Amino acid sequence: MAKRVFVVLFVAIFSAMVGVGIVIPFLPLYAQTLGASGIWLGIIFSGFSLSRSIFMPVIGRLSDKKGRKIFLCIGLLGYSVVSLGYIHADKASQLFIVRFMQGFFAAMILPIAMAYIGEISPVKKEGTFMGSFNVALFAGFGIGPFMGGTINDHFGMDMAFYAMGGLSLTAFLMILLFLPELHLYKKGWGHPRASYKVMLGRNVIRGITVFRLVNAMGRGMVATFLPIFASQRLQLNGGQIGLLISANILLTSVLQAPFGKLADKMSRLKLIVFGGCMASFTILLIPFTLDFNQLLALNIAMGFAGAISLPATSALAVEEGRDMGMGSVMGIFDMAMSIGLTSGPLMGGLLMDSLGLDSIFIFGGCIGFMAVGLFVWFLAPASCNR
Repeated sequence: MAKRVFVVLFVAIFSAMVGVGIVIPFLPLYAQTLGASGIWLGIIFSGFSLSRSIFMPVIGRLSDKKGRKIFLCIGLLGYSVVSLGYIHADKASQLFIVRFMQGFFAAMILPIAMAYIGEISPVKKEGTFMGSFNVALFAGFGIGPFMGGTINDHFGMDMAFYAMGGLSLTAFLMILLFLPELHLYKKGWGHPRASYKVMLGRNVIRGITVFRLVNAMGRGMVATFLPIFASQRLQLNGGQIGLLISANILLTSVLQAPFGKLADKMSRLKLIVFGGCMASFTILLIPFTLDFNQLLALNIAMGFAGAISLPATSALAVEEGRDMGMGSVMGIFDMAMSIGLTSGPLMGGLLMDSLGLDSIFIFGGCIGFMAVGLFVWFLAPASCNR
């Protein structure tokens, strides 16, 4: 039964993430056609993550009490329907509303799927299971931008939005028809009703939350403004921009499983520190690239860095979830990412309007190094066991 759960969730989340990734290469450019300035670009991109940040902890806690499948079904179906709103948006504020609504439904998808996987992960195999599952997340999100850029170049933006909605609908049908509700949330591991104050008082949860948040802030800046940098500074087309983003994410995907196994055998703290430092350094170098090949090399390095740190971070989250409630911890874990993805584009928009495009990547790299330092500071007391 556990194998069936893993396979169904893997395929469904892969399909959904292809849909999510499809709009990444051209959404900033599409927003600019609707009159969005730098700060409005940040607001539009942040709307999705802001909504997720608000609702994920609540939904995660509810899933620890009511079950997982119902939230996955509602989230995927709602995401599919709201995707059609992009086609009818004719100004920046309407685009923000669509992104905010999608964020609400997205809050029911990834954290709940991760809670499912966390529950079926054997002790001391957390890295292997979470790393293997992350392949679906990153492979889908990696293929999406290249597919979206190609669809946009040949068939137009509207077709890309239809494709996003159709893929999410496919994932909904798979979950509805084939995913069993295992009711493992009823086992009551640890203290699933512990308050968030108590949960955030644990150093490991603090460490992975801060790392996830600040790391996501830097990556949110890159995701929002790299297409603009590539288009305006290097004059790249939609297919090239999609390939840049896909190369980053697909490499992260391919390496998730082997680095997940590695996270079960060696220090997870060291893997997270190394991956975090490597990602921060590559972001700092983006403004100094002169052509497509150099920018592609940096995106490949960034993908490698993400593959090193993410399975180890996810494994620590699963360990904490066994004590505090899997849905609750995954809600906090993904909420941190969403807060970072909310604040990153907003900060990037302000920097772009006041200091120029290059300052976004310099700031993003610097705060990435800060995230690593804070992570080490929080986990230092327990580092001998990590």
